Amino acid sequence: MSYQVLARKWRPKSFETLVGQDHVVRALSNALDQQRLHHAYLFTGTRGVGKTTLSRILAKSLNCETGVTSKPCGQCSTCVAIDKGSFIDYVEMDAASNRGVDDMTALLEKAVYAPTQGRYKVYMLDEVHQLTGHAFNAMLKTLEEPPAHVKFILATTDPQKVPVTVLSRCLQFNLRQMTGTAISEHLQRILGEEQIAYEPVALQLVARAANGSMRDALSLLDQAIAYGGNAVNEQEVRAMLGAIDQSYLFDLLDTLAAQDGASLMAFAQQMEQRSLSFEAALADLATLLYQIAVYQSAPGSVPQDLPEYARLVALAEKLSPEQIQLFYQIALIGRRDIGLAPDEFAGFSMCLLRMLAFLPTEMSTPVTGKPAAATSSNIPAQKTIAPAQTAPLSQTLTPQAVTQVPEASPTETVTKTQSGTKDETTNVVFDGNWRQLVDGLKLGLARALAQNCELLRHDAHNFHLSVPAAHKHLLDQSYQEKLRTALVQHFGTNIKLHFEVGGTGNTPAAQISQEKAEMQSAAESAIREDDFVQALVRDFGAQIIPSSIKPIQ
Repeated sequence: MSYQVLARKWRPKSFETLVGQDHVVRALSNALDQQRLHHAYLFTGTRGVGKTTLSRILAKSLNCETGVTSKPCGQCSTCVAIDKGSFIDYVEMDAASNRGVDDMTALLEKAVYAPTQGRYKVYMLDEVHQLTGHAFNAMLKTLEEPPAHVKFILATTDPQKVPVTVLSRCLQFNLRQMTGTAISEHLQRILGEEQIAYEPVALQLVARAANGSMRDALSLLDQAIAYGGNAVNEQEVRAMLGAIDQSYLFDLLDTLAAQDGASLMAFAQQMEQRSLSFEAALADLATLLYQIAVYQSAPGSVPQDLPEYARLVALAEKLSPEQIQLFYQIALIGRRDIGLAPDEFAGFSMCLLRMLAFLPTEMSTPVTGKPAAATSSNIPAQKTIAPAQTAPLSQTLTPQAVTQVPEASPTETVTKTQSGTKDETTNVVFDGNWRQLVDGLKLGLARALAQNCELLRHDAHNFHLSVPAAHKHLLDQSYQEKLRTALVQHFGTNIKLHFEVGGTGNTPAAQISQEKAEMQSAAESAIREDDFVQALVRDFGAQIIPSSIKPIQ
């Protein structure tokens, strides 16, 4: 019998054996047990997370000879046929190859016929976002109201390209990327069943390289088994993946902490001789720096079974959090820009030199209230030339002196001015002319409120104003506060405003409008009474257009 790859051999055949998608398994299991079956399901997620596997398990659950159940037996002829891909009522169609409207029409024409062997006809459309617009339109009606014996399962890695008209007709389940721990544990179980020796660190490297995809992890595991001669060892996996040995990364960080540029370049040259991937090295370095930062903030969050855990702790005590954050950011930027470098070696070396150049230095001078003395190592000495009569700068502009002088508010300034010499700007006499007062204030957007207010009464500290009902929308809190502030600054005393809706409407805006109307009427009368205009009207039949008459201001 020919060899079967691990990804196919260990494909889950039931909901219980599916790894990392508990939220989807729970929803589907409850729906099957309660017979709440939808006619269309949409599975989304990156490659290798279980979309096709879920589709096959769901097809077995719907057509198992024991009945509709969340636990198909896996032994009946239907379950066995679905696992082998020979069940006639379960159709998997690649939408990337059959994406036209003709292909969709042919599928829908077959869907109307009753199932041949099973209880339901199940159509699984993989990479459904590849369908053309016409193909999507052709399936909309059938997807919304399919025959009772038809179930649709759609799968896609790019749900943003699926029309919303299709999304609204499906139950959508988003399959998550699997964690490295879940992948590593699953690989350990598989290798235990296969009776293949392995090292846990090697499986961690495979899980990290899989980037959340179980199928990618199983494919890499097949490759690692072949590379290592029926064994999975750390050294072989690192060489296969082009991963850098973690001990090199620890040595690099130790050399950075010692600020030894020659040793840094020697490390980079050794890596080049070993043909290691510098981009992968930067990625592994960023991962290590992340673990160190996590340990510095929450030591219990880092598992102690990590390889070289003791060296990680030692680096966390040697490097400051600021240095770790700097190195991490430089590693990320260097990995992003390594393709722009003259070559990968130059890009990686420049990252190391950048870390060395921007390495934060520890300040030995304690932080006190007095200015630190300048030293020759960090701040050059400066000569201070000042007249003998002038006090030293450190005595006049010390931080303590600045903080002891709070900024005076407008009310406090007015109070101090009134208690001292007499100031004309703080003793303004108001004669009750609200319009004239408004014209003299700096109001900005609040001028609309002030011009539509009528002054009812006032005293030294209170203004009672009325706003017509047609303009009550101007009673915005910010406008009221701006008007009050302008009055306080004008009169030099605390002012309170009291508003009410109504009044006689004798506001500055109404007065201005009335004056404009009177001027317009006077201008029109002057035109009509003009002898020359009357002659034009009488002799030539001219007409006066009132809208064209503008009074002279």
